[in-house]
Amino acid sequence: MREIHEECGIFGIRATGSAPLAHKVAVGLTALQHRGQEAAGIAVNEDRIIRYHKGLGLVHEVFTPEEIGRLGNGRIAVGHVRYSTSGNNTVMNAQPMVVKHVKGQLALCHNGNLVNSYELRRRLELSGCIFQTTSDTEVISYLITANRLEAPSIEEAVRRTLQELHGAFSLVMMSPAKLLACRDRYGLRPLCMGETPAGEIVFASESCALDAVGARLIRELNAGELVVADETGIHSYDCFPGQSRQALCVFEYIYFARPDSLIRGVSVQSARKRAGAFLAKDHPADADLVIGVPDSGLDAALGYAEESGIPYGIGLVKNKYIGRTFIAPTQEERSEQVRLKLNAVSSAVQGKRVVLIDDSIVRGTTSAYIIRLLKEAGATAVHMRISAPPFLHPCYYGTDVDSANSLIANGHTPEEIAGMIGADSLGFLTVERALCLAGDDASGAFCAACFNGVYPDGTPVVTDKERFE
Repeated sequence: MREIHEECGIFGIRATGSAPLAHKVAVGLTALQHRGQEAAGIAVNEDRIIRYHKGLGLVHEVFTPEEIGRLGNGRIAVGHVRYSTSGNNTVMNAQPMVVKHVKGQLALCHNGNLVNSYELRRRLELSGCIFQTTSDTEVISYLITANRLEAPSIEEAVRRTLQELHGAFSLVMMSPAKLLACRDRYGLRPLCMGETPAGEIVFASESCALDAVGARLIRELNAGELVVADETGIHSYDCFPGQSRQALCVFEYIYFARPDSLIRGVSVQSARKRAGAFLAKDHPADADLVIGVPDSGLDAALGYAEESGIPYGIGLVKNKYIGRTFIAPTQEERSEQVRLKLNAVSSAVQGKRVVLIDDSIVRGTTSAYIIRLLKEAGATAVHMRISAPPFLHPCYYGTDVDSANSLIANGHTPEEIAGMIGADSLGFLTVERALCLAGDDASGAFCAACFNGVYPDGTPVVTDKERFE
């Protein structure tokens, strides 16, 4: 539905005793549903036996009460909601990735995208490994199990594996006795840790999932950190001594994360309002009404209205029964789904000059349709403001922007884009402003490669995302 697609969501929990963890994981995954709606999966560990189920669809579609009951109780459990940034949307690519090896079992959930997965997979295939999926997550699981043959512990096997991985990865893993969570050396994808009143340790992509299961946020994992929860407590390891630094994807604040989540102690909602305020300062407009494109444009629109003094209103209504990832292959189908999802409130926009706030423009087709919708509803002018900088470069770290050729800003000025989409004017957030969404002192702690071309972990040699298909 969107022109840019989501990440994945991961969740893990360890209880002090046997507990109905499948239900809790399903609750946590439902809170993370915005990060992926193609597939969902849960694995539960009871007495070192891992039971799992995964399928295509939303969490409530894949996990009926009967399926939750079948998974039963456990001491450790992990779960995943998927949007396919690597590998086709098939059940075989759904996660958790559960593997059996000579020293036990491993269930692994991955958010992100490796930039060297092709090289790693070719090496493994030439050594005799046979792959069942087309996902880079299976590459990680093979490396961990191979390292486990010689490593004295699962955490040491994971630590050795992380040294071989390049790109973006936040991982939650379950061995027969331990729950493990880690982030890549740049912290490109978010991951936080919490604790429930019952003493359960929880890891999740966003703090909103902790809230959903009644857990308090303890902290976010550091870039390059591995955290292990076992019977003896919580243990932390720095997997990249002297090599790690913070470079969180700034688009988490702009679009991916839920507004009620906290990232680095900063409310996502407040960051989006800050973006809107920046737009009002940098790109003022002579207008009567400020509206946002639901949902991620609404907070930025409110920030624009507060800063500019122009009244805020609801000019577009979203059909909430159309999922965010009903991705259509053709432009005709995409346009049809936009009509299903959004409609203008003619009584609000008729006869008014409107400032329209959205989070991004990728191809421009959705923006053109929305502007046309507003003008057909009676808006006399539509001044579009984007709470992100122009997309100029592909992303190799898990965001579905994999070709510069498809980006409308690559080769067109804002004035030209405004003419192409039918806007009376167009303004983007600057890269400098985007890097300050979490505060002026955090400007050096983000990845904005899709905007400025600076890739923390380098540009991959092989960039074809369907190379394993």
